[in-house]
Amino acid sequence: MASGRDFLGPYRLIRLIRGGTSCQVWEAIKDPDPRRIAMKVLLEEKRKNKEEILQLKNEGLVGIGLDNPHVIKIYEFTTAYHLPFLAMELFNARNLKQELRERPENLAFHAPEIIRRCALGLSYFNEQGYIHCDVKPDNFLVNVKGDVKLIDFSIAQKMKTGFSGFFGGKRAIQGTRSYMSPEQIRAKSLDARSDIYGFGCVLFELLCGKTPFSAVSPDDLLKKHLTSPPPSAAVHNSAVSAELSGLIQRMLSKDKTKRPESFRAFLAEFKGMSTYKAGMRPKNPDENAVEY
Repeated sequence: MASGRDFLGPYRLIRLIRGGTSCQVWEAIKDPDPRRIAMKVLLEEKRKNKEEILQLKNEGLVGIGLDNPHVIKIYEFTTAYHLPFLAMELFNARNLKQELRERPENLAFHAPEIIRRCALGLSYFNEQGYIHCDVKPDNFLVNVKGDVKLIDFSIAQKMKTGFSGFFGGKRAIQGTRSYMSPEQIRAKSLDARSDIYGFGCVLFELLCGKTPFSAVSPDDLLKKHLTSPPPSAAVHNSAVSAELSGLIQRMLSKDKTKRPESFRAFLAEFKGMSTYKAGMRPKNPDENAVEY
């Protein structure tokens, strides 16, 4: 596909935003509407891969109808043309993982508001009846104005209620190892507290520059999520307040009943505490930067 000349159904592809192992994301226009959108397009070699198509379809089914300033909007999913794709809101931003690698000092200064906005997006997502199942820095977009968008619902699950909530069912283990909750690893029934665990891993990485657990092999990493005690963010970053460090440790509890029960509960706690110890908030690296 060549930007500016190729069409996919009624959409004209303008430029390639990023590529991945299964999809490309393009900026596009649906003529004659001048609005720019983003299109997540399955790669040519993946166009008959049933699992990849199902994940893209799942993202569309979950995302269409969601309407929140901290969650990316999904407009359409279709397999009607030669490549399956999602049409979605265009949000010009890098993900939180990229920001951590390239501008950690900027994130450190703005961490309190970034945390709040990420949690607001997850709170809305859970309250619509879905578990994200892949909460990680890569799946939050953050722009220069401080706007945050939760993205990628490809493995999201409908939250089970009532009697069905006691059974995990036969489901393949999916997720990203550095952020997976113990119950996710064990293929148990999930609820919002699984996303709370993943977000605890994100907060630890945001504040400490590394994930809470690391290992020499994938299996050892999963074992640490299952058995190793949660580390203290305050030990790894002396500027982090004791209150927030303790909250993160509870979010990373192996026993989900010890975690905050929802993101609404997390936000209520977070609102009343300082991210950093008195006088230890990192300085704004750019005096002219937009406040988050």
